[in-house]
Amino acid sequence: MCRILLIDTNISSLPIYNYLVKNNEVYVVGAKYDDYLAKIAKNYINIDYSEIDQLKALIKSLDIEYIVPGCNDLSYQISAELNSELQFFGLDTVEVTSILNNKEKFRVFAKRLGVPVPNLISETEIESVIPNIIKPVDSYSGRGVTIIHGPDKRIIDAAIKKAKEYSRSNSCIVEEYVEGQLYSHSAFIHEGAISTDFIVAEYGTANPFVVDTSYIVNDFPIEALNNIREWIVLMIKELNLVDGLVHTQFIKNRDKVWFIEITRRCPGDLYSLLIEKSTGFKYSETYTRPFLNQKTIKSEISLEKLNVLRHTISLPNERVFSSLKYKFPVQIELYFPLTITGTKIQASPFGRIGLLFLISDSKSEFQNLINNTLKRELYEIY
Repeated sequence: MCRILLIDTNISSLPIYNYLVKNNEVYVVGAKYDDYLAKIAKNYINIDYSEIDQLKALIKSLDIEYIVPGCNDLSYQISAELNSELQFFGLDTVEVTSILNNKEKFRVFAKRLGVPVPNLISETEIESVIPNIIKPVDSYSGRGVTIIHGPDKRIIDAAIKKAKEYSRSNSCIVEEYVEGQLYSHSAFIHEGAISTDFIVAEYGTANPFVVDTSYIVNDFPIEALNNIREWIVLMIKELNLVDGLVHTQFIKNRDKVWFIEITRRCPGDLYSLLIEKSTGFKYSETYTRPFLNQKTIKSEISLEKLNVLRHTISLPNERVFSSLKYKFPVQIELYFPLTITGTKIQASPFGRIGLLFLISDSKSEFQNLINNTLKRELYEIY
């Protein structure tokens, strides 16, 4: 039995925890007592894992053999820093992690390789290159992001201030605003090549910068997919990435593609279950095995794919949550409530009511389900 430290307490890491705890002594670390894993884990330790010296002391005192990052960038970044001194498995170097997690560094790196990304805009160009978008270099979930539609210095200054406030390094970038459909490409790599990958369509209904609705795309154009794969492999080889997950978000508009984000940690909001329920592929296990120094086993993908829609129930504006009423019958596969009646729910991305997984037996019904969800006509919130 191995002694493992999972660095995350959010509910998104539940499938990772469930895989780990089967045959191991698993410790979970995080600062939030109210997080799901903090409540249910046998060995929860209340430490802010950004306090790396405390984490090192904990690892040594517990004789931890393996560490596993959870479902946020800071968790992976801290894991990479721990790895640089204590030497664990399945983790990139601190330098590589910084290139991937920092939006400005990633765009500079991608441009050098010829990988398509939005163009960075200098401070002197902000008012002349319109529209543009201002965002923190190292934040997530749409926090601190503003689209600039006109050359108004007051609005621009306020957007820069806001972006820096949400940045751990007090830094922001300005880049061209590109429009199109947002997708994610989730790929598992082995010895510099992609072994398995998935394309997921992603939408923000409560907040345009926050994904709350997604589903697997089985008919993504093969030429575009092959181009994406080639760019991913190019980055894998240039950075000498270790085996494991490479998860990217990109925007596609006709024949143009722009990479927006790239991470090596498991995506949040139970993305892993979307893949597993849709295809049968053991996403959480495949993500976790490299950190345990285990070879990836062949994980079957169902020949008969299921129509699964993942939806985060959230709000465009703050309000007290009382109840939820569906406007028509739905087939719920899974539901994870994240709040209770009487709670004041903050606007997305700061508040969530629940994580919902819906299934449909036919493609036409599934498309209707998608359409109603995207129009926010699936349910009413009281």
